[in-house]
Amino acid sequence: MTRTNPVLGWSLDPATITFVGHDLQRPECILAEQDGTLWTADARGGVMRINPDGSQQLIAQTTQQRSDERSLEQMILEGTLPNGLAFDREGNIIVANFGTDAIELMTRAGETRVLYDSMNGRPLGKTNFVLVDSRDRIWFTVTTQVQPWTRSINEGTADGYVGVIDEHGIRMVADGFRGTNEIRFDANEEWLYVAETNGRRISRLRIGADAAVLEREVYGPADLGGYPDGFAIDSTGNLWITLIVTEKLVVLTPEGELITLLDDGVPEALARYEQHAAAGTVTPAIMGACAGKLAPMMASVTFGGPDLRTVYIGSLMGTTLPSFRAPVAGLAPLHWR
Repeated sequence: MTRTNPVLGWSLDPATITFVGHDLQRPECILAEQDGTLWTADARGGVMRINPDGSQQLIAQTTQQRSDERSLEQMILEGTLPNGLAFDREGNIIVANFGTDAIELMTRAGETRVLYDSMNGRPLGKTNFVLVDSRDRIWFTVTTQVQPWTRSINEGTADGYVGVIDEHGIRMVADGFRGTNEIRFDANEEWLYVAETNGRRISRLRIGADAAVLEREVYGPADLGGYPDGFAIDSTGNLWITLIVTEKLVVLTPEGELITLLDDGVPEALARYEQHAAAGTVTPAIMGACAGKLAPMMASVTFGGPDLRTVYIGSLMGTTLPSFRAPVAGLAPLHWR
């Protein structure tokens, strides 16, 4: 018997969206705990802990604190910038630091040490996202290796890669991606899905023993109609994807159907961005002009709540987290505490 996809025929009523947290700075990535506690990346150099009662505390990395507010351009080009986050088995936070180009380990008190900032004697590049699997391996993405990294947008550079850290050390698993961003495993950890932001698509890798790539393919449409940044997988196999700059939240079903749940885009600014993207003249200001109102520069999706049916949206320019109830639960995350 074929199960009906719970997202088909469902629509997100914008009036049901509520907001969590306040005065956040670049809450790009969100981790959710079983008791309702949320942890968001913060541009001041650390994470913001948002408690179930709504109170919150900024936990700054002890080795690299910032207290100033920064513009989008400064956040893109300057200093420490925690981006992707993942819990390890002990509840520490693994950080992909987009500012320091490193993979870091941060305790819940903020004590931070660098795990890796180079590989084979060369800098890692723009570390973007981290993911811990059931074997405690750390998977990570590097968006690009060019400097400044914004060149990769205008030059169409395909030098992003996926790497892994395990008992053997650090190594590259697959490369040739256009703007490697978030990655997620399916429920069986057989396929690793990869957001290629500049490629406007999702790719996936079938992973075998010792992190070997057995197959590689584009998953779903060759062009999603926008720039995938972050995504989450629900319990029925749908991918919930944010399209940054385009400012949409879409769902890609296992059958390849693309469903738009939320469109918060700014058509005139997006048209201007597309013109500059085609000409290779994109700037942070042109990107920032595309920001929507609900989650400006929409960047990530996280399922949380005790039943994993509460959706939180992260962003690059937002100060709070839009949230709503979904018709389906997300995959139970590893080290769900």
